[in-house]
Amino acid sequence: MLFTIRERFCSVVSGQFQLEPLNTTVLQGSDVQFNATVQGKWMFMTWTVRELLVLTVPATGNVSSISEQFSATFCSGEDTSCVQFTIHNTTRRESGPVICTVQGDYGSKIAQLYVQESGTVNITEGNVTVEQDQQVEFQCVTTAWFPIPTVNWTRNGETVNSSLYNTTSEVYGDSFNSTSVLKFQAVSNTIVECLATVPLLTNPKSSSVYVVVVPKPPDWTVLIAVVVSIGGFALLVLLILGIIFCYKHRKEKRVTPSELTDSGFCQANGSNILEMPDVVNSTVAGGYNTLDESGFRKHRHVTIV
Repeated sequence: MLFTIRERFCSVVSGQFQLEPLNTTVLQGSDVQFNATVQGKWMFMTWTVRELLVLTVPATGNVSSISEQFSATFCSGEDTSCVQFTIHNTTRRESGPVICTVQGDYGSKIAQLYVQESGTVNITEGNVTVEQDQQVEFQCVTTAWFPIPTVNWTRNGETVNSSLYNTTSEVYGDSFNSTSVLKFQAVSNTIVECLATVPLLTNPKSSSVYVVVVPKPPDWTVLIAVVVSIGGFALLVLLILGIIFCYKHRKEKRVTPSELTDSGFCQANGSNILEMPDVVNSTVAGGYNTLDESGFRKHRHVTIV
């Protein structure tokens, strides 16, 4: 009975193995390693990535792999108790369960692999030239990121307050696209930079443009308003003075109904006919008045003796 208990205990101990790490996250394009440590003797070990058998490791060390992307070696020389499994140049396709199985009583261990992906960053507007104090707007587009990237803006190297821009994201296939819009008032020449990152990305990816600010032309509005006002007032004054002058001039030219000339003749208004004043009453006997061809009235007096 004691021998049987000892035999079973040794069997349990010999059938144990460990897989490390059980959870790991890497950036797309990098390599990732998993170590399987086996207590006791074993004959075959297999590695499965996302339900695809990719590699077989016999205790003899003759590794069989379906691709150069997957490899395995003993951790230390000829010591078969530890096997290191490597996935080279990881992509999002390898993200998921990684299963190590040791034939016999050892069973299987499962680890989870997470792969982050950095896509592209682009400010769509490009370099711009604007007038001073003009509002400018820039749009930064990030494409093919996983997970959702964190987007920030800088102006001349200083971080922009998040209240000045708005960022939205959407799912595109198995990745994310984001759009961030920045608005601000251009005061001086500025380097505008959009940065995107994910947790494992050491240096954020970025896109930058230049804002060239030129002085705005003088504002002639006030000057024009003043000139127009003064000109209008001057024209009004001239108009009033003209009316007064015309009125006085017309009044001075007005003549009386019968104005005598220096020769003693009387000229009717609007007529070329001059009249000689009657010095003798026309009722005198024998007297009469006649007009000659020049328009003068002749008074003849006849005395009969």
